[in-house]
Amino acid sequence: MSVISIERFKIDVPEAVLDDLRERLERTRWSDIDPDGWDRGTNQTYMKDLVDHWMDHYDWREHEANLNRFDHYVATVDGVRIHFIHQRSGRPDAVPLLLIHGWPDSFYRYHKVIPLLTGPGAPEGPEISFDVVVPSIPGFGFSERRAMTVDAAADLFAKLMTKELGYERFVCGGGDLGFLIARSLAVRRPELVSALHLTEVGYPDQTTDLSMLSPEEREFASFIQEWLFKDGTYNMIQSTKPDSLAVGLNDSPAGLAAWIMNFAAIGMTGQEVDRRIPRDEMLTNIMIYWVTGTITSSVRWYYEIAHAPPPAGTGKRLEVPTAVAHMPLDAPLPRRWAERSVNLKHFTEMPRGGHFGAWELPELFAQDLKASMAEILGMREAPFATAGAR
Repeated sequence: MSVISIERFKIDVPEAVLDDLRERLERTRWSDIDPDGWDRGTNQTYMKDLVDHWMDHYDWREHEANLNRFDHYVATVDGVRIHFIHQRSGRPDAVPLLLIHGWPDSFYRYHKVIPLLTGPGAPEGPEISFDVVVPSIPGFGFSERRAMTVDAAADLFAKLMTKELGYERFVCGGGDLGFLIARSLAVRRPELVSALHLTEVGYPDQTTDLSMLSPEEREFASFIQEWLFKDGTYNMIQSTKPDSLAVGLNDSPAGLAAWIMNFAAIGMTGQEVDRRIPRDEMLTNIMIYWVTGTITSSVRWYYEIAHAPPPAGTGKRLEVPTAVAHMPLDAPLPRRWAERSVNLKHFTEMPRGGHFGAWELPELFAQDLKASMAEILGMREAPFATAGAR
């Protein structure tokens, strides 16, 4: 039996870090090149307004206090320090749920859905509740600043859920990098994962036989190829020279914000992002990168993935029962591709939303997760093990 390493954790950023941030924002050296929309990347006029808001209206301490309302912990698993939220429902029949974020978001992606998932179902919905675990991926947030491979992270999370928290089985959800880790976990440890809730299922690549695809799937493949050439340059840079990029991002908060906004605003403008995600919330996510100094380790993840063997399950159909919630502002996912990629039991075309679905549409996301997991599990499984008091 492993020695329990879990400790309570409270977010408490030193005032000196916040003072330094403000000084850096005040000294931002803007370019004198006239702004020209968003075609060339993050718009400078937008960024000036965002930085002004950051300095004059944003209050980190307020958001820090709101985050500390959750139950935060840290654990050392195989020598790696992992930060995570472990929010219990208080119900003995609660289903353990592991939610994994991606890049350039953080554990903050799920801050709105945690209360919705730990409570009982709505009157018209299923009476299912979850014990929710939301870790910061190593290299992100308040976890250790260490990039690693997808499979290594999956193994760490398997041990976190079982050996540290005491769950025998659990369900798992994720998108972006979180999807890759969830897939690896389900492939490498299928005896632990009862079901998956995903917002993506992977994309056609150079190994895909296009002749075997339906017309909708071939259109999907063409969309992904065009997207990679037009908007996927961040992936290429972070997969090849992450440290060169990170020097600037780790030194300039305005530069860090511009790089994250470049991704968040793909296919739209910053103003449109503001209508989907409140500006203060976007800044809180950016602040998590800044105050922890994790932008370097987070972008190095892309290098690790590009220079490692493909993660477990790549190119193979997932057999763990899976629900997929497709956001319309993400890539146009055909149901047939989802069926080809996973053991699809539940498929939802969400009415709106994009890459950060749980963040943008917490009520709809939580409703879909509850409904799909109740349907897949059918409450026919043996009772889930309940983690003891920590």
